[in-house]
Amino acid sequence: MKIEKVYNNNVVSAFNAENIELVVMGKGLAFQKKPGDEIDEEKIEKVFTLKNNDLSERFKTLLYEVSLELMEVAEEIIKLAKGKLGRELNDSIYISLTDHINFAIERNKKGLNIKNALLWEIKKLYKDEFSLGLKALSMIQEKLDVTLPEDEAGYIAMHIVNAELNEEMPNIVNITKTMQDILKIVKYHFGIDFNEESLNFFRFVTHLKFFAQRLYSKTYMQSDDDFLFEAVKNKHKDAFECTEKINDYVKRKFDYELTNDEKLYLTVHIERVVNR
Repeated sequence: MKIEKVYNNNVVSAFNAENIELVVMGKGLAFQKKPGDEIDEEKIEKVFTLKNNDLSERFKTLLYEVSLELMEVAEEIIKLAKGKLGRELNDSIYISLTDHINFAIERNKKGLNIKNALLWEIKKLYKDEFSLGLKALSMIQEKLDVTLPEDEAGYIAMHIVNAELNEEMPNIVNITKTMQDILKIVKYHFGIDFNEESLNFFRFVTHLKFFAQRLYSKTYMQSDDDFLFEAVKNKHKDAFECTEKINDYVKRKFDYELTNDEKLYLTVHIERVVNR
């Protein structure tokens, strides 16, 4: 495999046998090397393949600004997140998370730590992702000897959620606020506090995450199973009444009325989280 471009002593780009561009990393990999030279395969530590050309160019630009050690930590965090969550993450996280950690470390060294206004909501609504954020802080401390505040665990969690939902960060903020609004509607309708450790609460929050995303992306569930809808509506009348309040909220905020499918699934989740 031959070097296509040298970024620094540790990073080069190259093309594999299928003519796909790779970013290849390793300590001293490119020392005194130039385009056209063979890559010493024993020095290869990481290989990145970004399918999106635009992301690939942004990733390569980032390589000029961050250290190999930081890039490795970010990659380890992403690998851990994929394993713990059991799902693929959008390739954009390699850029957004690496860039964020780099910037957070720079700010921290100057004593400029930024408060996360959504930290409480993130802890409540994205427990798995926030747990990964805390683990990421430990990895950054261990590998880079930098202690970042808990607020940064929240920001890292949001980058992970962003990659799960394939959304831009401002949309994640909006999605989180919408989820919180809907949880308040359910809480006050039934006059309860949620058991936030329960599996049903976790399932409800997961449903709301993707439900809110559909609201912002204007993609909605729709089928013709009216029989099941009527059955659930009649069986769980109180939960359905709460769903109608959510529908009123959606109409006011999004100028859209929920489909019967959306109402069906909301009602089922509300019934479970309230009565089990």
